[in-house]
Amino acid sequence: MNPRRATPILAVAMVLAAAMFGVPALYVPGFALLLAFGVAWTWVRLAALRAGLDVEPGPRTVVEDEPYPLMVRARSGGLPLPGGTATHPLARGPMPIDTSTAVLEIASLRRGRQRIEPPMLVVTDPLGLASSRVRATSSATVLVLPRVEDVVAQGAAMNGTDDATAGSARATPGAGLGKRALDFEVDGLRSYRPGTPASRIHWPILARTGELVERRLVGGADGSPIVVMDAERPVDSDALDRAVRAAASLCFHLASVRGCLLVGCGERVPLRIDRELRTWPQAHARLALVEPSQSPPDPRIAGAKGTVIWVSANGTVPKLPAGLATGAAYLVAATPLDLGPPAFTVAGCQGHALGAGQARPKARAA
Repeated sequence: MNPRRATPILAVAMVLAAAMFGVPALYVPGFALLLAFGVAWTWVRLAALRAGLDVEPGPRTVVEDEPYPLMVRARSGGLPLPGGTATHPLARGPMPIDTSTAVLEIASLRRGRQRIEPPMLVVTDPLGLASSRVRATSSATVLVLPRVEDVVAQGAAMNGTDDATAGSARATPGAGLGKRALDFEVDGLRSYRPGTPASRIHWPILARTGELVERRLVGGADGSPIVVMDAERPVDSDALDRAVRAAASLCFHLASVRGCLLVGCGERVPLRIDRELRTWPQAHARLALVEPSQSPPDPRIAGAKGTVIWVSANGTVPKLPAGLATGAAYLVAATPLDLGPPAFTVAGCQGHALGAGQARPKARAA
């Protein structure tokens, strides 16, 4: 039984037993328990009437699976608080609180703009005989960004030649990018050939991965790869989240090598991400706000002739516009497709090389 209910019941029972059976010794503990319960109840109720809970704004953005630190401070209102904890339905656990600031770690936040419900102050006495709840008056808003994961070639994942694994649970941006992670072709780069001048070696990749990669000359228009985020009629919300993580991971890794373009549904102007990643925060936030769409994106607005990487969550294979991709074309699918072994994996999605006039097969059961 709850101690808050058991205490007054026990006290009344002891007083009644003392009166009915003529045992005066039971009066003392009975009245003592009643007095303790009355003092605790009064103290807690008066303290809760004057108390308050202030919420201090936390960071504006967090990455998926990272806890959001919600900072709270209790106000006593003149009457000392007997004791208390700050709680929240999404917090990992209650935090003891006094006049200093306590931090609640809010977990399980999904991608997108999320409103954090106000936390609650639970005022209790030291003996746990009474309690009262006080809800904070202000809430918090945070933008949850899609996490960046490793891009791993299928050979590395199968042969175990790389530390990175497909669909790793969490990866800090750029961490764990293995030697096989760039095996799928990126316009302007190719594997090192003996005798290539040192001026054409891509030194940043060598420093980061230990693999020799050389620049190859690309004539004509801009050869930056185009990452197309297709949010048209996703299979479900989880598939869309996987696709967004894959798009974010591809943008981050490709941009750090050569730069890339990001195109989404309903966007009329592509976003260019340069090698210095100066526009990466903007692209990351744009991907965090991706919602299901009724129409596919049009990658022709990018006006580029580089590799096209189409990221989709609807379980079909898109038919690329004629003449769009003069380089390679890849489909990154959030659901399994009948396209044979994937060329690479990223964020739980499979990347397949596309041919011209590819059909649109249905997704098979996972």
